[in-house]
Amino acid sequence: MDLLPAQEAAKIYHTNYVRNSRAIGVMWAVFTICFVIITMVVFIQPYWIGDSVNTPQAGYFGLFNYCIGNALTSELICKGSVFDFSSIPSPAFRTAMFFVGTSMLLIVGTMVCFSLFFFCNAGNLR
Repeated sequence: MDLLPAQEAAKIYHTNYVRNSRAIGVMWAVFTICFVIITMVVFIQPYWIGDSVNTPQAGYFGLFNYCIGNALTSELICKGSVFDFSSIPSPAFRTAMFFVGTSMLLIVGTMVCFSLFFFCNAGNLR
């Protein structure tokens, strides 16, 4: 069976389209996995900015947790909790924690949906 030139060209374009769409899908999944890791580290990390050799007093703060150190005893007093919004001192940090937490939950849900494409094929559903 000989194909007409238009049908043959359509078949070639369709093959290229399927190959390119799979490559873009894989690339999208890899970038999403990287984004999941970054978002989880940002949310779970207890401190973002903290103490170094040149700071006058020990301590650090993060999205929901902050610690203030005593220079004489080198003891850290930590406050703040993920589960208690009132323990976070700044409304800006409360808002940031809410949005980063929501982003983390949404992106983890997206990864679960991505995994459904790998585990559930149309042939398996019959």
